[in-house]
Amino acid sequence: MIHPYRSRPRWWLRRLVLFYIKKGKGSVIYRSVRKDIVPFNNFTIGERSVIEDFSVVNNLVGAINIGNDSRIGIGNVVIGPVSIGSNVNIAQGVVISGLDHNYEDADTTIASQGVATKEIVIEDDVWIAANSVITKGVTIGRHSVVAAGSLVNRDIPPFCVAGGNPAVIFKKYDPDKGEWIRQVKE
Repeated sequence: MIHPYRSRPRWWLRRLVLFYIKKGKGSVIYRSVRKDIVPFNNFTIGERSVIEDFSVVNNLVGAINIGNDSRIGIGNVVIGPVSIGSNVNIAQGVVISGLDHNYEDADTTIASQGVATKEIVIEDDVWIAANSVITKGVTIGRHSVVAAGSLVNRDIPPFCVAGGNPAVIFKKYDPDKGEWIRQVKE
C-alpha cells in the first residue's frame, strides 16, 4: 500500500481517501493539502475545522484526530500520532510530529534503524504561533499559547504562555488572583 521510496500511499489508495477519512459537518480540507492518509490508522476531523493550503497530514505511523472548530494553518506538517482538541488555532509553518528516527548504532545508517512514535496531545483552546515545532510525546494543556518560532520538547501545563528554544513558560494564569503571573526564568 505504501510506495517503497516515495514514502506515501500508492496512487490508487490516495484515490479512495474520501471513503476512509472521517470528516465532520462543515469541515474543510483544502485541495492542495498533501494527504498521506491510510485506512489502517484513524484520521478524523471534527465539525467546522479547517486544514489550509499546502499543509501535509500523515497518519502512516499513528492516528490523527482533530476536534471541532480547529484550524490548521497554511503550510503545516502534522505527522501522527497526534490528538488536537477543539478550538485550536495553529498558525502557518508549524511542524507537529509524533515520529522520531532512532539513532543508537553509529555504524548503521539512520534510515535502517527504524522510528519511534509517541502521541502528541494538544488540548482544547490552544494557540500555536507561526514556525513552531512540537516534538513527540508532548502534551500542551488547554488554554495555552506557544509563541512563534518555539521548539516544544516537553509538556506545557494548562493556562500558560510558553516560547523559546527550547520552550519555557513565561507566564501562568492564577485562578485565585484572576490574573496572569510572570514566571521567573530558571
